[in-house]
Amino acid sequence: MQNRRLLAFYGDDFTGSTDAMEALDSFGLRTILFLEPPTEELLERFSDAQCIGVAGTARAKNNEEMEKELTPVYKKFKEINPYFVHYKVCSTFDSAPEVGSIGYAADLARRYFESGSYPLLVAAPALGRYTVFGNHFANFHGSIYRLDKHPVMSKHPVTPMDEANLAVHLQKQTKQSIGTINMVDMERDPAEFTDGAEDIVLYDAAEEKEMSWFADKVWQDRSETTSQFLIGSSGIEYALGNKWKRDNIVEGKAKERQPRDIDQMLVVSGSVSEVTKRQLEHAEESGFHMEQLPYELFTEENVPESYLNRIIELLDSKKKVILYTAKGTEDKAIKATRDHLTQAGISDIGIHIGQQLGRWTKYIMERAPLKRVVISGGDTSGFVTSQLGIYGLEVLQGIAPGAPLCRAYSEDERFDDLEIALKSGQLGGEGFFENVFLAKKTY
Repeated sequence: MQNRRLLAFYGDDFTGSTDAMEALDSFGLRTILFLEPPTEELLERFSDAQCIGVAGTARAKNNEEMEKELTPVYKKFKEINPYFVHYKVCSTFDSAPEVGSIGYAADLARRYFESGSYPLLVAAPALGRYTVFGNHFANFHGSIYRLDKHPVMSKHPVTPMDEANLAVHLQKQTKQSIGTINMVDMERDPAEFTDGAEDIVLYDAAEEKEMSWFADKVWQDRSETTSQFLIGSSGIEYALGNKWKRDNIVEGKAKERQPRDIDQMLVVSGSVSEVTKRQLEHAEESGFHMEQLPYELFTEENVPESYLNRIIELLDSKKKVILYTAKGTEDKAIKATRDHLTQAGISDIGIHIGQQLGRWTKYIMERAPLKRVVISGGDTSGFVTSQLGIYGLEVLQGIAPGAPLCRAYSEDERFDDLEIALKSGQLGGEGFFENVFLAKKTY
C-alpha cells in the first residue's frame, strides 16, 4: 500500500477542486492539485503526495466539451491506479443534462472504470450539506433549505436546482440505474451490504455517523488491483480522510512552509452571488479599496494598460484592492455587460469575461510586487490560474471551509510560490477577504 496513492480526484470546477484538496489536507494527507493531467515527471516530482487532483471546468461545459476534457483525465487516473478515483462535484449538485452533466461524466467513466456500482455521496455536513432519504439540503446563513427552495441555488443562472431528490435529478442525465442507501439502511453493518445491481448508489448523510458508515463501506469494498470510481462532493474526502486518520491507515505530513507576512493584496472577483456581495461589502468596511470594472473594457482586444496601470498605483497606495464585475444578482452592471457583449457579437459571455479577467490579472501580477492574490468565482479562477502558468496547488493555510490559501507551483518563476486563494461564489464567510489578507483561520 505504501507505493499506491490513496485517491485521485477530478474537480468539475476550480474552486471545488481546492475544496477537495483542503479536506484531504486537513487530515494530514499531502495533496497536490494539478491544473491539467500530470506528466510522469510531475508525478515523480511529487512522489510523496498520498493524493492528487486535477482541477477542471466540466461544470460549465456541454457534453462534447466534457468528453474532450475528461478523456485524458480518466486515462491518466487509470494509469496511476489509486485506490479511489473521484469525480468531484459541487455540494449543491449543480448540473443539467446539457451543461455540466454529472450523469454524462459517469457514463464516460464506464469506458475506463467498467465494473461495479459507483457510490454517490453529495452530503458534506462540514460544509452544511445534508442528504436525507435522497433529498438534499443546504445551509444558508444559519437556516437549512431543501435544495429546490435554496435562495441561491434555486436561482442559479445556468443550472437552477429545481429538484431536491438527487436520484431524480441525476436520472435526467444518464440511463444508468440509480439506487439509494438511506439512513435507516445505515443502521445495519456495512458488511451486510454487497455490491448491488444498481450502476450508481446514492448515500444519505446528515451526521458524522453516516459519513463514517460510508467510509467504512467503500474502504472495505476496495480493490487491490483496480480503482473504485466515486461520484460526489468533498464529503467523500472528509469521510475517507477521517477514516484513514482515525484508523491510523496513513501518517500525516508536516507543511514545508507557512504563509508570508504581506502588506499588499489583490482580489479579482467574477462572482455575482449574494454571498460574494456580502463579502465585498464587508471588505469595503474593512478598508479594501473597491474598483468595479467598467463593462466597456470587456470588448477591448488589447489589454487596457492605462486602466490597469492605475490599479497598480492603487495597490501601492491603498495596499488592499478589489477588482469586481458586479455586486450580487441585482447589480445593473450584469445586464449592461451582457447587452454590451451581445451587441459586440460575443455569445460565450462567461468564458469571454473569464479570459479577459485572466489576461488583466496577469498584466497586474507581472508589474506589481504581489505575494498574495484572491480570485473569487469558480470559472474566473480557472482562467486566471491558466494565464499565470500555474500547474499545481497545495494547501498552505485553511481560511474558511472550502476556500484555503494555497501555495502555487508555476513554470513561470515570477508566479512560482505565489500565495493564492480560489473561492467559489458560495463559500468563505463574510470576512473572507480580510481573513485571507491576515492568513487567519476561522474554523
